[in-house]
Amino acid sequence: MQIGANQLTNHLQRGLKSLYTLHGDEPLLQQEALDAIRAVAREQGYTERTSHTVAGAHFDWSEVLAAGGSLSLFADKQIVEIRIPSGKPGKDGSVALQQLAVAAQGNDTLLTIVLLPRLDKMTKSSAWFGALDGNGVTLEVSPVERNALPTWIAQRLGAQGQRVEPGEQGQRTLQFFADRVEGNLLAAHQEIQKLGLLFPAEANGGVLTFEQVESAVLNVARYDVFKLSEAVLAGQAQRVQRMLDGLQAEGEAEVLVHYTLAEDIRALKRVKDAIAEGRPLPMALRENRIWGPRERLFERVLPRLSESKLAELLQSAHVVDGIVKGLKQPDWPTTGWQALHRLALQLCGLCAVAPAGAGNFQNRSR
Repeated sequence: MQIGANQLTNHLQRGLKSLYTLHGDEPLLQQEALDAIRAVAREQGYTERTSHTVAGAHFDWSEVLAAGGSLSLFADKQIVEIRIPSGKPGKDGSVALQQLAVAAQGNDTLLTIVLLPRLDKMTKSSAWFGALDGNGVTLEVSPVERNALPTWIAQRLGAQGQRVEPGEQGQRTLQFFADRVEGNLLAAHQEIQKLGLLFPAEANGGVLTFEQVESAVLNVARYDVFKLSEAVLAGQAQRVQRMLDGLQAEGEAEVLVHYTLAEDIRALKRVKDAIAEGRPLPMALRENRIWGPRERLFERVLPRLSESKLAELLQSAHVVDGIVKGLKQPDWPTTGWQALHRLALQLCGLCAVAPAGAGNFQNRSR
């Protein structure tokens, strides 16, 4: 049974199950979900806990199976936690997890919790994951996306009795906060806690000014090239520049950033060509493996890009490919990062500006 992270509290209030699987790449939210399950379990008499970390292909699963079947001298109920950092339990692990999942049914003396990273579609279709999901509760811990981050920050501040100023000034404060911590939720949590210590809720009614947040919150944002792609296609020029500066400071490879930008341009061209050949937009997107947030962005952006503009973008991507590999190009920056800025903002600008009279692209493309 699958539930969302926001449903966990209500679920636990209705009763504790004997098997939980937590998976996702957000350490803070996964740890908080784990802590919530542990807290309810302790209230119900699960006073002993063992933890096993699956490392390497030769991990001995017999110890995990034995832990589930053994009785403690000190507690009638126990928690067994199984961490699989790679998300790949192996052949023996697959068999063991299926056995544990079946054994968990109706067992009110043993609580089994399996902790996994973000899983791909193939792994979610595996027999062992199916057994865990079918015999217990599965919770996917998804990252907090950038557009939802200000609301998340406001909720966390509210939980410790703080809030930003009302109106536009408060929104500006939350946006500034989000820019400082984007992509680093654990650090965001720590910065929120720091504000609670520096400006107690009892002071000024718990209202935080922009100046207080600006002076206290460190720039701990972390970026990745996949989020850069979404920001470019969304036409968010200022965010794109921050992300490129951040990626450069973090030592990201120029060739990887270029590949991401160039692949977006090539994908836009492929979809545009497919539509010109008579394919419906949804089919063209599926054929080019465009889905999720990128699918929505492509649907919005494609009507804004003419054949000539796409040709210019492809040529620019070709030029920047040479620059990041050490070649010099007339009328272009001499460094790879400056050229990447120019390419990203060239595409970003086209994605941000809608031509007058643009109609429904999907209807026209059929």
